[in-house]
Amino acid sequence: MTTKMRSEIAEQPTALRATLDSLLPKIDEIRAMGEQTRQLLFIARGTSDNAAVYGRYLVEAHAGRLSALAAPSIATTYRRKLDLDGVLAVAISQSGRTEEIVETLAWAKDCGARTVGVTNGGEDSPLAQAADIALCTVAGEEKAVPATKTYTTQLAALAVLAIGLGADVDAGELRRVPEAVEKLIAEPGDIEAVVEGLADKQGVVVSGRGLAFSTALETALKLKEACYLHAMGLSYADLLHGPIAVVDADTPALLVAAEHSPTLQGTIALAERVVAAGAAAYTIGGGGALAQAGTAALNGPDLPEWLAPMGLIVPGQLLTEALARRLGIDPDAPRGLNKVTQTD
Repeated sequence: MTTKMRSEIAEQPTALRATLDSLLPKIDEIRAMGEQTRQLLFIARGTSDNAAVYGRYLVEAHAGRLSALAAPSIATTYRRKLDLDGVLAVAISQSGRTEEIVETLAWAKDCGARTVGVTNGGEDSPLAQAADIALCTVAGEEKAVPATKTYTTQLAALAVLAIGLGADVDAGELRRVPEAVEKLIAEPGDIEAVVEGLADKQGVVVSGRGLAFSTALETALKLKEACYLHAMGLSYADLLHGPIAVVDADTPALLVAAEHSPTLQGTIALAERVVAAGAAAYTIGGGGALAQAGTAALNGPDLPEWLAPMGLIVPGQLLTEALARRLGIDPDAPRGLNKVTQTD
């Protein structure tokens, strides 16, 4: 029986094409708003927060704009008004109905920010209605609780946003993403070896750096949600500052890198260190060099680093779905979770 999660993973190339067709015409509108702002504030929770991490690295590395992740409780709990003049507030919500995110975007506007909403909830969703510009993804209904196609289309929307804000990238390369994702779905690498390696483990450390850090965080979240693993998502720089002590024969590492990235050599060195310490180092992406340094390898996309996270997450999604089934867990409906989460 094919799970809903597995079916929705397979729908990602179509969802990405539809989203790009819908959002690329908005670049001029984004550019006009970008001229009125200097820096960005990303507002999100959960999977959408991991998308925001990608947005932050992308905008800072390629558009030269200072960016930050918001603490929504400043708006909703502390109710503190800040000076957000010159700020572009970008709220991200799969449903567009998470009250905390909608309220925080409204707060940002009241504080002087210009606003963008990224959502799969459509133009009529509360988030889209609250934003100056709505970037509505076209992923279709997502029935499995773990987000897959809504996440990758959020990344696509943030790539379009970065282009509108003047990122020094080739916008035409975006059109390569759906095909790269299709290839990864067909050829993800040695999924079975990694599933077997994690099946009797209670925890795993998932690590990447730079633009791949968002993938490490999202992969760790998926393994927590659907496989009930104690999965720790960390930048490898933070991992080396102490938490690497938890990596041992009972706690393997899952290391993520784009093949064309200034962080690749550091990731390779980390894989070699983990293996030398007697632990397993499973890898995602990074080409043959990272695969050779690790214990078993999942493939990465043939994409430039700024787009690679849209592909790097796919083997992690497939791994999560396969591991959940191996553990006797229904990945479509993990315990304690709902599709839309409301927070105070």
